[in-house]
Amino acid sequence: MNETRPTRDVYEAVADPTRRKLLQLLADVEESPLNELTRHFEMGRTAVSKHLTILKEAGLVTSRRVGRETRFKLNAAPLKEIQDWVAFYNKFWSVRLSHLKQLLEEEEE
Repeated sequence: MNETRPTRDVYEAVADPTRRKLLQLLADVEESPLNELTRHFEMGRTAVSKHLTILKEAGLVTSRRVGRETRFKLNAAPLKEIQDWVAFYNKFWSVRLSHLKQLLEEEEE
C-alpha cells in the first residue's frame, strides 16, 4: 500500500460506528496497541484489526511495529475533507434559513 495516497474513501471509512469509535479512542491517546483497542468492543482482535485496516487504507490511521505488537495512531488530516464538506452545507443552510426568516418577517408585516 502506498502510505502517501489513501486507497479507500474517507467517507466510507467513517461511515461505520465501530470505526468512528476507534478514531475517537485514538484521538485520546498518542498511540495504542491492538489489544488495548479491542478491550472497548464486543468483538475479537481479528474484527477490530479489519476495521483498523480500512481506516489505514483511508489514511486515517498509521501503524508501527514495536516488538511483537502493532501500535496504531490517529492521522486526522484526511478528516479535513469531511470538515470542508460539512462547512459548505452549514453555509448553505444558514443562507437558506436566513432567506426563510426574511420572507416570514415580510409576511407578518
